Amino acid sequence: MNLPEELLRRAEAIGPVITAHRRHLHQFPEAGPDLPNTVAYVREQLEALGYAPKELGGGLVADLPGKDTGRCLLLRADMDALRIREESGLPFASENGEMHACGHDMHTAMLLGAAQLLQEYRSELNGTVRLVFQPDEEGFTGAKTMLAAGVLEGSPRPQAGFALHVNSGTPSGLLICGSGTFMAGCTLFRITAHGVGCHGAMPETGVDPINIAAHIYLSLQEIVSREFAAKTPLVVTIGKFSAGKAPNILPADAVLEGTIRSFDREVSAQVLKRIEAISKATAEAFRGTATVEELSSAPPLVNDPSLTDQMASFAEELFGKTSVYRMKEGGMGSEDFASYTYELPCSYLMLGAGTPAEDPRFGKPMHNEKVVFNEAILPKGAALHTYCALEWLNTAR
Repeated sequence: MNLPEELLRRAEAIGPVITAHRRHLHQFPEAGPDLPNTVAYVREQLEALGYAPKELGGGLVADLPGKDTGRCLLLRADMDALRIREESGLPFASENGEMHACGHDMHTAMLLGAAQLLQEYRSELNGTVRLVFQPDEEGFTGAKTMLAAGVLEGSPRPQAGFALHVNSGTPSGLLICGSGTFMAGCTLFRITAHGVGCHGAMPETGVDPINIAAHIYLSLQEIVSREFAAKTPLVVTIGKFSAGKAPNILPADAVLEGTIRSFDREVSAQVLKRIEAISKATAEAFRGTATVEELSSAPPLVNDPSLTDQMASFAEELFGKTSVYRMKEGGMGSEDFASYTYELPCSYLMLGAGTPAEDPRFGKPMHNEKVVFNEAILPKGAALHTYCALEWLNTAR
């Protein structure tokens, strides 16, 4: 039996363990940069496998040294959930108002599975594997915080990074490998329209911030369609609009929060400037004021072409060529693993997690309260992390 066949067999054998990890994490999700229970669970599992994890930047780092070659590959999984009330109907669904609707529970479980497999194949490691379990990918602070805390420091220093993301709506087990700029950068922003609160029966005595915010919202739609060429990849989205607490009171403020997504950092910066200018001018026209804040951001994710080609080839050896799809263009989704890609060569791949043709429950949009991922891909993800680490350390120079 060759290594790919043996590794897939071992991954399937520990599949129930990986699934148990995933279901625990799914049932008890935590969102944001502070994930105390999730970190404690992952730490406990790593320690049981013989690792000595260290807390860093709100996450965990654990090294597995093999032969002393000076080579090191970083494997990263995100652990945070979303503030969404789950409606998946799963028997292990979350009940705390937060949900793993982006599959980060799958990522963490797969890397825990890889941690177990890597221990089994430790004698064959021609270098070190650094396991990174990261918080707050969704808020775009997790990667930056861990990088600032020194996740790439130490000896040996990682020379390459690898991460995997599940994708609802893609056939189960199909691996998508994109070279170059694979995902858009994203800027999260907040607009606060300031008015003067008053009684709803006498709006003339105040300044209506809801009216201001509504006009700002409509005006922002013109940025993409009228200020940039049609072929410029750009999306501006307002996903949150909040104001007031009672139907008969005009509040003092109204808040809009949204995102800018582009493959070009300069385009994103230009759009943010226009959002600020439009917001302030619109507010002034209606006797109010507006403030614009940049909350956080992630740059475009750039996959190293050579490394990604190499990882795709390893995947073809493991799964077969028909299970690997290579592409040049990316999508408008964003991912804070992008911050790693400006520090060292990286490869970020996507693993299909099911379509409605496979199961009517599968294929709903990511970040949807009813999204369900196919757990059958968990052993494949664990095997892929492991095989890529083994083979890259064998071939790296």
